[in-house]
Order: sequence, then structure tokens, then C-alpha cells
Amino acid sequence: MAVNLKTYFTQYRDRVETALDQWLPGDNIHPAHLHEAMRYSTFNGGKRVRPLLVYLTGDALEIPTKQLDGPACAIELIHSYSLVHDDLPAMDDDDLRRGKPTCHKAYDEATAILVGDGLQALAFHILASDDSMVNDATARLRMCALLAHSSGSRGMVGGQAIDLAATGKSLTLAELQDMHIHKTGALIRTSVMLAAYSKPDLDTSSIENLDHYAKCIGLNFQIKDDILDIEGETETLGKPQGSDLNANKPTYPAIVGMDEAKRMMNDLHQEALESLSQLGDKADPLRDLAEYIISRKY
Repeated sequence: MAVNLKTYFTQYRDRVETALDQWLPGDNIHPAHLHEAMRYSTFNGGKRVRPLLVYLTGDALEIPTKQLDGPACAIELIHSYSLVHDDLPAMDDDDLRRGKPTCHKAYDEATAILVGDGLQALAFHILASDDSMVNDATARLRMCALLAHSSGSRGMVGGQAIDLAATGKSLTLAELQDMHIHKTGALIRTSVMLAAYSKPDLDTSSIENLDHYAKCIGLNFQIKDDILDIEGETETLGKPQGSDLNANKPTYPAIVGMDEAKRMMNDLHQEALESLSQLGDKADPLRDLAEYIISRKY
């Protein structure tokens, strides 16, 4: 990871966690057990890649950082809720998340379901009520609509449904990409677009280029996850190595082979970089992040 990107990771992780701490109800507030579990699931060592994308895109577009705290919190809360629900026995049935007991293991299944519901609702409350965000009602409504679409049946939730239906079945490459464009890619793209929508006068060309950048790195995020499931180590991954392979889930290496999966990842990386060309040096941190996604160890 580039030295500057390490600095951004630390700076913006701390910033979004400070903001999340202010928005999440305290664990001494009734119902305390639920609020404690919501905090447990949100502050569990995540990399905060999606909030980082919000901030770095905003930096490239010269948007005041304070306006981005709300969108950064909202996208991370949606992501956190999705992980809590994905880990449930009825879904992926995982016992570990980032090296710690999953929410339903640390608490119980009913609480985990309610945690996801609460985190999702809080995300939209923030977008609707954060006074520090862009002062443009149309832009705010557009952001709410985008997050609702990308986290619903046409986005992340739909991707999870496709994933569950695909377990143990053979998929074509196109079907696998469609699944991950929904499941993983939707929130990655939304992270970038929430920042773009925070600048209401941004031209169409810039919006389209940023969206394509986000689409490319979103697919790469999943390809790299699939590669790490085979080549990574349990201690580093925070979950059992080979868990997707053992569950007979469709993955890029399983469908096209490891060499082809890595070639696809490199091609998408080049497309992502080309999409940032009109933004010049201001987009260098976004370029570094694209490189981080394909070179990370967990």
C-alpha cells in the first residue's frame, strides 16, 4: 500500500468512526442490549473501504470533507448490516467475522436480525437529517434513492439472493459477474456516487467516468476476495481459508481458472485507471486505492 494511502486509510477510518460513534445510540440507551450489539457489529475492525471511497472521491472533486461524513457513515452502516445478515445460519452460516465472533454468535440470532434492521434504518436517517451534508434537497433525495436502490433487491440484497441460489450450481462467467455487480459492486459504486452527488453541478462525463471506475474496482474487489479464499491464510483473512471453496460457491478461479482470474483483474485495473484520466493528479489517491484492492492480503 502506498504510504499516502496508508495515511488516508488511518485519517478517514478515524474520521468516519468518530462520526459513527456520534450517530449510533449509546449502549446505555434503551434498548441497551440491541444498541450494544449494533455497536459491536459496526466497530469490529473493518477496513472502511467504502467510506474511504466517499472521502477520496470527494477530495478529487474538491468537496468539503464535512459534507461527506454523513454519506460515509450511511454506506458503512449499510455494509455492516449486510455482513450481520450474511453471517446468519440461514445465509452463509459463518462463526467468524474479521477474526471475531459474528453477531449472532456473540449475541443471538434474533438480536442479529434486529441489529441489521436498525443499522439499515439509521443509514437513511443520516442521509435525511445530517445538517452538514450538501444543502440541496434534490441532491439529498437523489442520494437516498441511490442507496435504497443499490442496497435493495436490484442491488446488494438481490446479489445475496442470487448467491444463495447459486451455491452448489455451475454458473457462467456472465452470471457470476452479474451476481457480484449486484452483491459487492453495488455498494462500491454507490460509495463513489454519493460523493459525486454531493456536488450537484458535476458534469455528466465526470459522473459516468467515476461510475465506470467504481464498477471496475467493485468487480476487482470480488475477484481478489475469490483469489484470497484460495491463496490467503486464515489468520490474515479473519475467516477460515477456503470457506467459499468448501461451501462449493461459484468463484472466478473455479469458473475461469486462477491465471485467467488474475488476468481479468489486471485488465479491470487498467480500465479503472483510464476512467480517472480527466481528474488529473487530484485522483491519485483513488488510483492508489485501485492498486490496493488488487494487491491486498485480506
